[in-house]
Amino acid sequence: MSFERTIAKSATVQLTIRQQAGVAVLELARPLKRNALSQDLIDELTGVLRQLDRDGSVRAVVLTSVEGSPFCAGADLNELAKISTAEAYRIGWLKDLEEGLSSFRKPIIAAVRGFAFGGGFEVALMCDMIFASEDARFGFPEIKLGTLPGAGGTQRLTRAVGKQKAMEMILTGVPQSASEMERYGIVNRVIPLDQSVLEEAIKVAEVTAAFSAPAAQLAKQAIKAGATRNAYSVPNAGQTAEATTLNAGLEIERALYYSSFSLADCEEGIGAFLQKRAPNFQHR
Repeated sequence: MSFERTIAKSATVQLTIRQQAGVAVLELARPLKRNALSQDLIDELTGVLRQLDRDGSVRAVVLTSVEGSPFCAGADLNELAKISTAEAYRIGWLKDLEEGLSSFRKPIIAAVRGFAFGGGFEVALMCDMIFASEDARFGFPEIKLGTLPGAGGTQRLTRAVGKQKAMEMILTGVPQSASEMERYGIVNRVIPLDQSVLEEAIKVAEVTAAFSAPAAQLAKQAIKAGATRNAYSVPNAGQTAEATTLNAGLEIERALYYSSFSLADCEEGIGAFLQKRAPNFQHR
């Protein structure tokens, strides 16, 4: 059993901790602006994420929108209209959002209702899993505004669905359904409208949070290393860049795997298995 406590509530985000379950629910809370990404929202969101990353009682996070509002409409166009190229470089527009989410060490699951467009889709792509309501839509409409995704969308979408599908989505700006995104492996699970996408995401977060927190973080780090598909070294003669990338990823995985042997939780997990009992992870 677990109980909830709200520990942060502001004009743009609110945070609830499910005590004992080790899950934090973080909600975007600008419903009148369809949760558009203003700088204030970005600052508060990344600030709360830094807080959660340091909080040992939190082992998994669900990122969603407040009830009755879509996940996120993307960048706040009222703010974007005032930013020049020089100013964007000076302030690093959206860079802090990308860095704040991509550097978050714990498992984070997006629970998407309504739609995730532009920067909102990029936020979802930066999460480790995406659960979506049956009527949810995803897309990059930036081309219709004379611009392009700027918080990793071109890179993460291409790595996830391939060049051709990414070209179609980004160059046409046509949104895709949740079921289509599930087919392409972007969405983990589509939730029927008569069920709560948030509660389904929380159930999975609670499963993850029950396991060793440091082991989960090591596993996340290894998966992200594999997902980048970037060559870490120049290929040797007769070796393809893909093979070099795989070899580098395998080395990272092996190092992380070996490092887990020093965890108290690893000792407990193996001991519990051999003794045919449930493990009692202490998350260290």
